Amino acid sequence: MAEQETLSRTTGATVLTLVVVACAAGLADALRRRVRVRRRTRNHPGAEPTAMHTHHGAPVIPRQRVTGPSAETVRLTEAERDAFAVLVRRLAEGD
Repeated sequence: MAEQETLSRTTGATVLTLVVVACAAGLADALRRRVRVRRRTRNHPGAEPTAMHTHHGAPVIPRQRVTGPSAETVRLTEAERDAFAVLVRRLAEGD
């Protein structure tokens, strides 16, 4: 059991360390951006602070298309409409 406890403690400590490092890096980045915005507004009186876009070089998910494919329509005959209505009723009743 001592070996298993040691392994779980080591794993837990490693995960905790990685989380702390990630949080510290995020905090440092946020503070660095804040300082850049303050410097920019100090050099230009009356300018409002704006968010800066920094390119990290990481791949990004492409944007979705604004328009999707055109809607397809199928014209049904009267018999097909009736059959479809019966099917929908059966499914709604739980048969």
